[in-house]
Amino acid sequence: MTDAKQNQTILTSPQLRFVGSIDEAMYNEFRQQLGAAPDDGPLVFNLTTLGGNPEIARCMGDDIRLLREAGRELFFLGKAAVYSAGATFMAHFPVDNRYLTHGTRLMIHERQITRTINLSGPLKSCTAQLRAALHEIEHSIAIEEEGFRSIVNGSKVEFEDLCEKAPNNWYISANEALEKGLVAGIV
Repeated sequence: MTDAKQNQTILTSPQLRFVGSIDEAMYNEFRQQLGAAPDDGPLVFNLTTLGGNPEIARCMGDDIRLLREAGRELFFLGKAAVYSAGATFMAHFPVDNRYLTHGTRLMIHERQITRTINLSGPLKSCTAQLRAALHEIEHSIAIEEEGFRSIVNGSKVEFEDLCEKAPNNWYISANEALEKGLVAGIV
């Protein structure tokens, strides 16, 4: 059986399935399903999400990294919608192990922040509050850029192109994702 045909067969029966917002509840479900998964052989992670908490997606992705480093073969299968934090999670799989079903859409965008800063008190403490907010933004941008580099690594998409499209919520069809080398195939 060819690799493509083998992968097609493997992808038809994902062992781990997740639908909904990427949040603490999904992470708990992720850990439970992972604990109940077979100890050997390839694992397929099936995800449908409109987004969620990017830090939890990164945490789930770190679990993927650790499994891959231990020699486990892992596949990503996106269904219907893989938006925002879902794309962050997908980025932890090498392009050769990323798949989408027909009609699936990816959506990649910049991280968002909504914050009101109320300055009150001595001027030096106000400066410290502003610096702290600026540091948070700067580090969030650095984390975002790391994720963007992971998403495009091994694809035909340049990092700069993604950075240009992300502020406007870049929606990518499964066919376009395949064309641009962001995924290995469509199931």
